Amino acid sequence: MIIKHLPPIFEPARPVLQKIEEAGFEAYFVGGCVRDTILGDSIHDIDIATSAYPSEIKAIFNRTVDTGIEHGTVMILDHGTGYETTTFRTESGYQDFRRPDKVTFVRSLSEDLKRRDFTINALALKENGEVIDLFNGLDDLKHHLIKAVGDPNERFHEDALRMMRAVRFASKLDFVIATKTLNGIKQNAPLLDKIAVERIRVEFENLLLGQNPVAGLNDFLQTGLYQYCPGLSGQKEKLSGLLLLNNWQLQNNEQAWATLVTQLGLSLQESGKFLRRWKTSNELITNVKKMLPVIAGLRTSDLSPLTLFKAGKKAVQDANQVAKLYGWAIPDEQLMKQYDLLPIKSGKELAVNGGVLISNAGVKPGPLLGKIIRKLTVQVVNGELPNDREALINEAEKLKKEG
Repeated sequence: MIIKHLPPIFEPARPVLQKIEEAGFEAYFVGGCVRDTILGDSIHDIDIATSAYPSEIKAIFNRTVDTGIEHGTVMILDHGTGYETTTFRTESGYQDFRRPDKVTFVRSLSEDLKRRDFTINALALKENGEVIDLFNGLDDLKHHLIKAVGDPNERFHEDALRMMRAVRFASKLDFVIATKTLNGIKQNAPLLDKIAVERIRVEFENLLLGQNPVAGLNDFLQTGLYQYCPGLSGQKEKLSGLLLLNNWQLQNNEQAWATLVTQLGLSLQESGKFLRRWKTSNELITNVKKMLPVIAGLRTSDLSPLTLFKAGKKAVQDANQVAKLYGWAIPDEQLMKQYDLLPIKSGKELAVNGGVLISNAGVKPGPLLGKIIRKLTVQVVNGELPNDREALINEAEKLKKEG
């Protein structure tokens, strides 16, 4: 197969491959960038593989950086943009089911490609557009199949994260996992226990944000992978409810996790603990917890001004996107109009602050001051008081007397 018009991202890198070939070595674009070019999907970065050893790459180019020299990776800086090239290699001894104990550099493209995860990722592309397909990857792309290169058991023992990559690709590409590969995942699912939560999380997030999350989730559940993920063991019945949702348009990780938390029926406190087990950032946890009361309000058609205020604009928009999955949402324009009608959007917009109340209402610094400011904020948001300096000072004096 010849690709006559390569995407623009390849053009600046072609001279790199040409120079390696002029020195007598082989060089190819490999992996996801080749797959996505054939599928017509967007490409974010490119990978280059070569028969030249790292020392030979450094002899060919003037400016290089050893970015992963022990694994054969050298960054070439001669052409403005940095391009990482990795020497063809074989790997062995995966005691941690993730990284090889030993890497051996080889001259054979076939030896290099046969250690890759799936046939659709084991494609190589010459700089002239010729596709090298040694493992029937083009046919699997045509038939929308995710199939392990060679023996699935070997591939998953080399890197157990590949099982999560398979279900992620099922969602991202809307492909079907081949029967033998799917059975291999079922047999080896317990190996996922050996993989760092952070790595599993990235694949799971991409699954939930894919083209067909139901396909990926179905394989995730049927293979038993979910049992080896934080907080999901024993939750198959609840998680299966996600398979009934058909309006998947999630746009970011906050929406993805809020959907999962909603489906599991977790409280705010439980949600925080659950998300911490997944090693998500504190910022994400905060944002998800802002969304949950809005989702609950949309579900019961009881969305108070205070709920909208506490959430903030972004969390309100994100919550509505999750609610669309369940049929609880209201039109975006209507929801934003509701939000825009709030008298204030943040505490900073309140017509008084601590200093004003200390000077004008005789409130002393301390816990009571904070309570009064919070009470005034709630009253303004709920429309019980105007956001007016004098009115708020008068109310603060009353609250001070009440203690």
